[in-house]
Amino acid sequence: MGQFDPQPWKDPPLAGGLVALLDDVAVLARAAAASIDDIGAAAAKAGAKAAGVVVDDAAVTPQYVRSLAAERELPIIKRIAVGSLRNKFFIILPAVLLLSQFVPWLLTPILMLGGAYLCYEGAEKVWAKIAHHGASGAGEEKVQDETTLVSGAVRTDLILSAEIMVISLNEVIDEAFWSRLAILAVVAVVITVLVYGVVALIVKMDDAGLRLSQRSGAVATFGRGLVRAMPVVLTVLTVVGTAAMLWVGGHILLLGTNELNLHFLYEAVHDVEVAAHDATGVLGGLVGWLVNTVASAILGLIVGALVVLVMTLTLHRRTSKAAAATAAATTRADGTIPAPPSRAAQRRDAPADRAPRG
Repeated sequence: MGQFDPQPWKDPPLAGGLVALLDDVAVLARAAAASIDDIGAAAAKAGAKAAGVVVDDAAVTPQYVRSLAAERELPIIKRIAVGSLRNKFFIILPAVLLLSQFVPWLLTPILMLGGAYLCYEGAEKVWAKIAHHGASGAGEEKVQDETTLVSGAVRTDLILSAEIMVISLNEVIDEAFWSRLAILAVVAVVITVLVYGVVALIVKMDDAGLRLSQRSGAVATFGRGLVRAMPVVLTVLTVVGTAAMLWVGGHILLLGTNELNLHFLYEAVHDVEVAAHDATGVLGGLVGWLVNTVASAILGLIVGALVVLVMTLTLHRRTSKAAAATAAATTRADGTIPAPPSRAAQRRDAPADRAPRG
């Protein structure tokens, strides 16, 4: 007599359940792949909208390493790139997502503050170039320590990265929260790699030219041409970087005033832009863009000059007075000793509880 199985139906349902589970996994995998495709497409679209600011970022950064020794250029660029990623992931990304979710009206004023800072940076560089041109020793660049240099570059990157991320956010504002997070994270990584990869190529181009110049024939000629051209290229990039600060900062302020219902400035620039576009035929698009760019840069220079003036009359003046007081309180570098305080000063500084003369 055969053995009786009390549950003959147990194995078939187990196999069927496993097949159903695998089918569900396959469906989820296809959905995840489609979602990744959608995120990639949205990130590409959002990044393309921010391409203008990416170019500005790539133009601004090389000026920070132009006075460094060749062997320190790539390590400094790496430190700035890491600082840029920290800016994007630990400051900008959480801030823009939370603000867009709960208090979206704060994004514009915060971005305008960043734009004003960019205008200040650009105007300060213009003023330094004008004020010290032709002065004794003014042509020598002040060598900064690496920590100070990286900190300044990362602060400037914070504003440019915020502009990039806000522009990208505007393109995906209708997406769900987690989709926005994923898209902006992709944009942050791609933009950072792109910008600082290009910067690294630019600043090391002369080293590549030097190696090529040690070969023979046309390759050596090309290498020598690269070596001769790079100082000019870096100087041009410095000028372009300064102009980019004024342009981007001014454009942020121009758009911000319009968002805050102060339309007169934006409408004036827009009217001139449209008139230039209509008057130049096939070149209308380019001419209109140039008009808007120049107007933004002029606005940036004006705002930046006002901020420089305020800073000079307040913070910089106090700093100069403190430095002068410190220098006056110590022995001079040439070995002479500062004059003793006057009798009036001595009487003024005397202890109040000193007994009067009888």
